[in-house]
Amino acid sequence: MLARKTRMLLASTAVAAAGLFSHGLAYADDLQAVQASKVLRVAMSGQYAPFSFANERNEIVGFDASIGEALAQRLGVNIKIITTPFDGIIAGLLAKKYDAVIASMTITPERLKAVDFVGPYYHAGRTIGVKQESPIKGLDDLKDVTVGVTLGDSHDKWARNRGNLKVRTYKGLPEMLVDLEAGRIDAVVMDSIPVMVAVKETGQKVRIISLPDEQGGREGLGIAIRRNNPELKAQLQKALDEILADGTYEEISMKWVGSDIR
Repeated sequence: MLARKTRMLLASTAVAAAGLFSHGLAYADDLQAVQASKVLRVAMSGQYAPFSFANERNEIVGFDASIGEALAQRLGVNIKIITTPFDGIIAGLLAKKYDAVIASMTITPERLKAVDFVGPYYHAGRTIGVKQESPIKGLDDLKDVTVGVTLGDSHDKWARNRGNLKVRTYKGLPEMLVDLEAGRIDAVVMDSIPVMVAVKETGQKVRIISLPDEQGGREGLGIAIRRNNPELKAQLQKALDEILADGTYEEISMKWVGSDIR
């Protein structure tokens, strides 16, 4: 009987130890994998200028891409950029198709239930873009009209929650602005920065309507990683703090956006 109890005790201790061991590995796995492969796999849409878009050589460039490159360099690894539609980008992260998402993602309570965030790495505000001659002058006028949003982003949810808008979804801003000009939608709901940069480059006549903070007028955007990875989070945050302090971040921001958006 004593021998049996001893064996049972040893078995339960082994199971508990294995659980603790595997739990500890789960916390370190992602950083260890990045270090072992010497590659940080980063996802972004590739359709969100000036943050991520394809240049004439079909390379993904932009603010988000450059931030990813700078962080990977601080970690002592290479970067591999993976493009994927924004509406499935968190699912891909959870499926371990990449290690981090640097895709101008707003930090929200809902997303924090699924992923963890490093940052914010920049701030932006929700804005409404309309044609110059549009009768929409402010938020009170934004009702019973058709708006364009990026599928799956925080503005998509905001527009749907208003309950009095027809919402049309897009993969990126360029198609949205084409439909705005053609009159197929009445407004675009987007982060302020890409809209302002896009209309400056194209010369399209778009009037920007700013929103109060409680309507998303200023939001923090973060780098998403899988939860329960404190080591990877700490190293990425350290790398972000370094580029914020040494001028690298400002240089990247000025190059792609024209101002410091931290």
